[in-house]
Amino acid sequence: MTELDELTRQLPDWLAAQRWFAAKGRPVRAVEVAHRTPLPVGDDLRLDLLILTVTFDDDGPAQLYQLLLGRRSRLRDELHHVEIGVVGGLIAYDGLWDAEATAWLLAAIRGGRTVDDVRFVPEPGAEIATGPAGRVLGVEQSNTSVAYGERSILKLFRQVQRGVNPDLELHRALRSVGSAQVAALQGAVEGTLDGGLVTLAMLQDYAANSADGWSMALASVRDLLAEADLRADEVGGDFAGEATRLGETVGVVHDELRRALGVNERDAGEVAAAMLARLDAVLAGTPELAEHAEAIREVYAGLAGTGLRVPAQRVHGDLHLGQTLRTPYGWLVIDFEGEPATPLELRVRPDSPLRDVAGMLRSFDYAAYHQLALQDPAAEADDPEHHQLAWRANEWAERNRAAFCDGYTLRSGADPREHRVLLRAFELDKAVYEVQYETRNRPSWAQIPLGSIVRLTAAGRAHR
Repeated sequence: MTELDELTRQLPDWLAAQRWFAAKGRPVRAVEVAHRTPLPVGDDLRLDLLILTVTFDDDGPAQLYQLLLGRRSRLRDELHHVEIGVVGGLIAYDGLWDAEATAWLLAAIRGGRTVDDVRFVPEPGAEIATGPAGRVLGVEQSNTSVAYGERSILKLFRQVQRGVNPDLELHRALRSVGSAQVAALQGAVEGTLDGGLVTLAMLQDYAANSADGWSMALASVRDLLAEADLRADEVGGDFAGEATRLGETVGVVHDELRRALGVNERDAGEVAAAMLARLDAVLAGTPELAEHAEAIREVYAGLAGTGLRVPAQRVHGDLHLGQTLRTPYGWLVIDFEGEPATPLELRVRPDSPLRDVAGMLRSFDYAAYHQLALQDPAAEADDPEHHQLAWRANEWAERNRAAFCDGYTLRSGADPREHRVLLRAFELDKAVYEVQYETRNRPSWAQIPLGSIVRLTAAGRAHR
């Protein structure tokens, strides 16, 4: 049995236990090594950059994953939790947790090294950290990030897509116009698979002393619900000022993407058809959505009937409060990969900026009603106290949705609320995606987007 055979026999169970493995619930048929690049690190550490092909018992599409495979004769205590097993007489583990391995990666980017067909590419003029040991951050699920002191952060893409990752592509575009609304790109790791380019990792400025927008919003809702007689604008933790500033930041990012990559148009009927296709695909595996399908289709039909030519450009594609950071200097937008479940060719298509706006509006709803569920988990539908808390959660959501739109209008020059039919359709499309995601991953959360679908379709009927 070869070393790779030893490894691949152990990987199915190990992969299924990883937070970043995107196919939980799909029994793995086999794991194969699609590409292997040995990295010249040192005698005591064997380090291989692997791209793995994972196939499934359901005969659905295979997936590609990246693993930085470390092997040592003995593991330090802090590496036992990422141990895979014995391969070739050495203990195999996830090398991204090894400070020696991540120090080598950083030095390779700084030095612009090439190993076989893997290129470590520094951005011209970037200031890349030297000296500090890397530490894995525990905040991400789909990728893994390593921080080096307070200057640099390396994101390794766990699920690999053929082509240039939109996160890298859009950060390069924003760097070209001097954007201050994103963490500046410092470098990347790129490789090839079957003759085509793949993005393996990217290195950016590290936003030290920052807080993510989702956590800040939840704290604000919690403060409001804890008060018995104060309105949202009277609570010390009022978020509306931050929501306004966040709207401004998103408006600036959209303008910068237009300047860097241009703008064109899409037909409203084409946009609606794509939304209908998503709805039909989600309905096939999400029966909870069936009772709302006709009302959703009516909204999409209304959009198609407008005959609009919709301005389209490159956008974030999966914008929500969790994709934002509040630093001491302002807001940053992060993670430009787009929706993970959406094929790459669709994620890189120009789209309406209102898709991003709708994503943020949905996120304010999410924050309000998720915190409500946490604070009042066993509430009865006819409980007056629950109705009061629900009213206050809705007040918070509406106040911050309006504040975000005010800020966006200030910097973009266009008020998204003036395009109600298009904006409502984008909100519904996002909510449909959310129902599918929550049903698969967090079933107890599915009632949040389902409740929003009821409100959005009712508003659509009232408008008509």
